[in-house]
Amino acid sequence: MSNTHVVIMAGGVGSRLYPLSTPERPKQFLDLLRVGKTMLQITVERFLPVAPVENIWVVTSSDYVHYVREQVPGILPDHILAEPCARNTAPCIAYAMTKILKKHPDALVAVTPADAYVPDVDAFTTTIKTALEDAGSSDHIICLGITPSRPAVEYGYIKASSAKSPDVVAKVDSFKEKPSLDLAEEYLKTGEYFWNAGIFVWKAETALDNIRRFAPSIAGVMSSLAPSFYTENEKTELERLFPTCEKISIDYAVMEKSPSVYVIPAVWEWSDLGSFKELERFMQNI
Repeated sequence: MSNTHVVIMAGGVGSRLYPLSTPERPKQFLDLLRVGKTMLQITVERFLPVAPVENIWVVTSSDYVHYVREQVPGILPDHILAEPCARNTAPCIAYAMTKILKKHPDALVAVTPADAYVPDVDAFTTTIKTALEDAGSSDHIICLGITPSRPAVEYGYIKASSAKSPDVVAKVDSFKEKPSLDLAEEYLKTGEYFWNAGIFVWKAETALDNIRRFAPSIAGVMSSLAPSFYTENEKTELERLFPTCEKISIDYAVMEKSPSVYVIPAVWEWSDLGSFKELERFMQNI
């Protein structure tokens, strides 16, 4: 779809994989899986069935802009959003949505971390297309929930008691923090909980409406920033105003508060490759 855009969040430092991942070159810019492609490049390729590279945006640290340019040569210069400091995912997403809306008022957007690994790209594409179709005809905020394969304590969970079928949109009951092992085992038994992959699909306007409602201080900063977008003043204004944003995740700022959050249960394998143990597990399956 020509109005479909993808925002890749690529600003983290991957501290749990230190010293493989370092603040100078974090994991999203590394060939972690030894396949000749970095995690960022793999993520871009995964989304090409739903959006051309011209519709892909990367939000990253100003220190990492050169990596994005090197690794995604087709990306438009205006689509590399360089944060002057790390303020977590709510300001990151608010910045991207505000800038996209300035030129693409009807944009449908998928938001994803840069470091997720999904082996089955075809199944992933099916789920994303279902999410885009639903978001395009509603004011839903769609989360992708991964059907748990084990009682993992390293992931947050989404509770959706009405979610009974894969790739069918269901209302979210609540978000749960990373649980103890005992609690994770209980979650697994109920069949009502999903891993939170941190992948979201929505209309850009819907996302920004929710940010205005539930994180008004961040929305206010973006309103002040917006006149500078696509101008030579953007960098200066970003350096002045972006650090004033509250440092908060989109989960805390919006997802846990909004009545418009839905989930699509996904059955494909997924990992954030956030630890050496997880990385080793996936390497064994390649």
